[in-house]
Amino acid sequence: MKTTTLLVIETKHAEIPSFAMDLQKKGFDVHIAPNGNKAVSLLKSISPNLVVVNAASLRSTGIRICQAVRAKDAKLPIILILDEDIQVNKDLADAVLLLPFTVQKLSNRIKPLLPGEGKNVIHVGPIRLDLDKRRVRCMGKSTKLTPRLVTLLNLLMEKHGEVVEREPLFKKAWETNYTGDTRTLDVHISWLRQAIELDPDNPKLLKTVRGVGYRLDV
Repeated sequence: MKTTTLLVIETKHAEIPSFAMDLQKKGFDVHIAPNGNKAVSLLKSISPNLVVVNAASLRSTGIRICQAVRAKDAKLPIILILDEDIQVNKDLADAVLLLPFTVQKLSNRIKPLLPGEGKNVIHVGPIRLDLDKRRVRCMGKSTKLTPRLVTLLNLLMEKHGEVVEREPLFKKAWETNYTGDTRTLDVHISWLRQAIELDPDNPKLLKTVRGVGYRLDV
């Protein structure tokens, strides 16, 4: 089973429980942000599966933080933790938990919100490719892919760190032995960069190796 990455937004207070360390003990890959600004800046680099906003520890309602996260990634699941019954917009978070509760209860609420974890989700670096839903998540972006793009990205992820030559890549992705015109491959690579790169014109992940092929650097 692949490790689930969580972004937990909280600070430590003696009277308010901290959940980050306990979630880490349960096997989650936990990244901690002390405030909303830091959390938003981390979204691009860690590409979390889910965000936990411990608003109780921040002495806030968590509304602005949830809105900031939603603005960056509308599909990213959010769990909001409050220490009192504050009325919040139902679209603000996917789940709202009121203290007190156990870390096991929090873990139980996290699992149903995870986007398609299982054997058909491939994780390589910040890239998460859901083969069933044909969706890729990377650097805070979530993009629906065509079947061809899924096949192409899957092939590159399997060989990440290695140079994949153009002709073999084209043959496998298009299931053909004809390689007389592989310009369509360049177009599809451009579309993949739109999906996974922060700056598609200056790619940091999907590199072109001149005269040879492509390499996924993650």
